[in-house]
Amino acid sequence: MLPVPTRTWPLLLAAMSLPMLAACSKDKTPTWQGYVEGEFVAVASPFAGRLETLSVDRGQQVSNGAPLFVLESDDERAARQQAAEQVRVAEAQLADIQTGKRPVEVAVNQAQLVQAQAQAGRSAAQRKRDEAQFDIGGISKAQLDESRATADADAARVRELQRDIDVARLPGRKDQLAAQSAQVEAARAALAQAEWKLSRKSVNATVSGLVYDVPFRPGEWVPAGSAVVRMLPPGNVKVRFYVPEAVVGSLKNGQAITIHCDGCAAPVGAKITYVSNEAEYTPPVIYSNETRRKLVFLIEARPSAADAPKLRPGQPVEVTQS
Repeated sequence: MLPVPTRTWPLLLAAMSLPMLAACSKDKTPTWQGYVEGEFVAVASPFAGRLETLSVDRGQQVSNGAPLFVLESDDERAARQQAAEQVRVAEAQLADIQTGKRPVEVAVNQAQLVQAQAQAGRSAAQRKRDEAQFDIGGISKAQLDESRATADADAARVRELQRDIDVARLPGRKDQLAAQSAQVEAARAALAQAEWKLSRKSVNATVSGLVYDVPFRPGEWVPAGSAVVRMLPPGNVKVRFYVPEAVVGSLKNGQAITIHCDGCAAPVGAKITYVSNEAEYTPPVIYSNETRRKLVFLIEARPSAADAPKLRPGQPVEVTQS
């Protein structure tokens, strides 16, 4: 892997730029020294785990959405299954409250009602007979009172069972329904969280580009948040070069430049995206006409997405105006 240039580059390039400019003054084609830099996309999972599957390797071009790697997910799968069961139980309890008692329970109450109605009918008939017997002196007042009490009790039993059946067919109380509905929503939220955690164990590419590095291999333990794949999208390739103080004023964003590099079949075009406002290298002396020639300013330019793969991070280049 080529190392990304450090801040010592401006010192070196400042010294190299002056003789280059002097040599180029004869053909009036200024050439500036620079290098290629990549802004890498680190692809990681927010959770730790053993690297189970690695679907890409260094140097491979991948498309957006392509699978990159999978971490072990036994715990996450078990948690998702548990959360799904909790949702099922909570929804079943809510449905039970909404529909009242089960049909079998209602049928039992209805059978009891039929029996009570039959008993109440017999008690009412016996009451009429006893009242007639009392009128002719056939039974005592105590016997009549007992017959009336039995008839009233049996009639009350019929009314009680009828109310029980009506209540059994009603849904649960409003507060009870609200509480159980909240339980269902909480269970669904827990399931969504479990599914999200499980999905983060299988990671796909979020951009198209070059797989620049894969620091881990299958079977290794990956800490949470550690990059398993480092990608370099075409739009993240840029060239950094340095120009003297006399030239920086003539360069601006959007201006076209040409990049020359060893091994390139043809020059690569690019456009300036950044012009530094401050000198990259300033000698610790009072400015004079001589020292002003030693000042260099950082310029950044980006090639098109089609030309970006022709350049490699860390690669030295020469830049000229188009």
